[in-house]
Amino acid sequence: MRGETGWRGAFIVGIFCLIASGAAQARTLLVGPGRLLHLPSGAAAIAAPGDRIEIDPGVYEDCAVWRADHLTITGAGPGVVIENRICQGKAIFVTEGTAITIAHLTLRHARAPEHNGAGIRAEGGDLTLRAVRFLDNEDGILAAAAPRATIRVEDSVFEGNGVCAPVCAHGIYVNDLAKLSVIRSRFFETHDGHHVKSRARVTELIGNTLTDGPRGTSSYLVDLPNGGALLMQDNTLEKGPKTENAGTAIAIGEEGVTHPDGTITVTGNHFTNDGPTETVFVRNLSPIPARLRGNVFIGRVIPLIGPGESE
Repeated sequence: MRGETGWRGAFIVGIFCLIASGAAQARTLLVGPGRLLHLPSGAAAIAAPGDRIEIDPGVYEDCAVWRADHLTITGAGPGVVIENRICQGKAIFVTEGTAITIAHLTLRHARAPEHNGAGIRAEGGDLTLRAVRFLDNEDGILAAAAPRATIRVEDSVFEGNGVCAPVCAHGIYVNDLAKLSVIRSRFFETHDGHHVKSRARVTELIGNTLTDGPRGTSSYLVDLPNGGALLMQDNTLEKGPKTENAGTAIAIGEEGVTHPDGTITVTGNHFTNDGPTETVFVRNLSPIPARLRGNVFIGRVIPLIGPGESE
């Protein structure tokens, strides 16, 4: 027994040392004009799992593909702007790793030959964004199908994104995910496409502002084309006079319901229709009854069409 205990103890110590050794290898990579790494793409080329990348303030005409897992990519101060170039014909940042966090950056002017150039093309696993600004891109975020992945967006800005030429790009467009959460973020003057289009099984929109303004030409404010569970709580929403789709603000299931489970709860939102046409706030084409509670409507608004109830 003593020998077995000693073997087990040595095994545990060995595993601990291996983990500690892996953790010790995580680095902070500094990016900036006066650094060894002048561009974000240089850091992406050598980043290893667990690394932290800090980018000095400045404007970088660059793009990067982030392949390692458990990365943190952040601005080292205000005014970090990455613009005008895309990698792989896709995006300013392409994320192929999982458990990546991106924070305190501005991504702008992404253009692609297929007119879906994104600030971020998410092609890996879980992704978290904090205080990221997406300005004048074709897509703000475009996410490939990853049925086990979660994307969480906090305190971010999406302004002037979107295009239909002829296929549409959007503020956020995610394909089949486990969950999309957007918290305390602002969408403004989206062009042609939707502010948020989600094919995720669960979509959460909490405390956001989604407004067209006087010049925005968005279609839907929120689109769940394949259904799925939805929580919309404490958002401020507005349909502008130049919207491309005056009839509906929130659409659920209009492309065929592949996620028929969960609940649809829309509560505590403030919706203004600034156009002359009567607008349906929630058009529910899914079999899940929508529960609307405590929402405030200004202008010509029909609260709900489809299964469910509005109070």
